[in-house]
Amino acid sequence: MMNFLVKTIANAGALAVAVWLLDKITLTGDSTGKKIGTLIIVALLFGLVNFLVKPVVKLLSLPLLILTLGLFTLVVNALMLLLTSWLADLLDLSFHVEGFWTAVLGGLIISVVSWALNVVLPDKD
Repeated sequence: MMNFLVKTIANAGALAVAVWLLDKITLTGDSTGKKIGTLIIVALLFGLVNFLVKPVVKLLSLPLLILTLGLFTLVVNALMLLLTSWLADLLDLSFHVEGFWTAVLGGLIISVVSWALNVVLPDKD
């Protein structure tokens, strides 16, 4: 349970950095509390997408991953971020990613920040 909580907090922090750095990734809300709540829900949604959908997409795109020496992972991460944005719109959450290239850059930022936070935060179960 603790590991799940730490990963969710790391995802929320990484998403917050991406929202802060990129103008085309937006998180709107009336108050800071509402923004934080939305960010945590989107982090849970992003974690769920990465847990359920990403392995299937990586398996299906394995030839491209091998051919590009893993660089196609950036495209897979972008697609997962766009899927999360689409699901957030369906759930009426105020999180939106505008455009594929913004999603590529956002996916890269989220990956780096999430990795750094997972190194710093404890991962005891």
